Amino acid sequence: MKATVEQLAQLPLFMACQPDELEHLQPHTQLCPYQREEIILHEGDPLPEKLYILFSGVLQVQKNAATGKETILRALRAGDIFAAPALFSDEQSPATVVAIEDCQVLTIPRAILLEAIQHAPELALRLLVVLNQRLQQVHNIVHGLVSERAVVRLAQLIQYTALQHGTDTTTVGELLRVKLPYYQMARSIGITYEECARLMKGLQDTVSYGRGGKIMILDGEQLGVMAAGLSEAISSEQSEQNM
Repeated sequence: MKATVEQLAQLPLFMACQPDELEHLQPHTQLCPYQREEIILHEGDPLPEKLYILFSGVLQVQKNAATGKETILRALRAGDIFAAPALFSDEQSPATVVAIEDCQVLTIPRAILLEAIQHAPELALRLLVVLNQRLQQVHNIVHGLVSERAVVRLAQLIQYTALQHGTDTTTVGELLRVKLPYYQMARSIGITYEECARLMKGLQDTVSYGRGGKIMILDGEQLGVMAAGLSEAISSEQSEQNM
């Protein structure tokens, strides 16, 4: 089905567009529903030249190694753009995208998006900002996997999630709006479930873990120190390993 002009106006990418610009886009949109655990894109699938935006729900982007090991690259929330290579040419999907809960995905043909950019050049700037953030995130993931200790990567993941998706202030600390279960954190930073649980236990004065992946930041300053890879983070990991 088609998205409405009102639905397009809810998306961060199009919030600055004028109503007539959205009316031009609207007939060319496609809003597709997906059920939980349904795969939207398989790694290696051909990518039609379209803009892909998650309209509602949660998606997970993951890579599968030849050994069968699965690594979670990121979780996508409403308004997030994915399958970026499709904007530039008829490419293959670089990763698998699966629905974590029931969701809706909005697509717009690349040619129509380019027409919209001609009328609203700020669209191109917003797209570049998103793609630059994505490249920086990938760089940080790769750099972290190669050079950082596991506890540093874990702190960086929690800090990034807090900045990207926000927190709610409580009397105890800052509660992440997005849940991070042990298995998701472990697969995101390249460690085992058991190691992730041990590291989180060692960080209990800085962050707390609740059922289902509820993360509470108790000491934001100390979390920043750990994410920066300073001595406090390394000492925490060493202490945990000696327990």
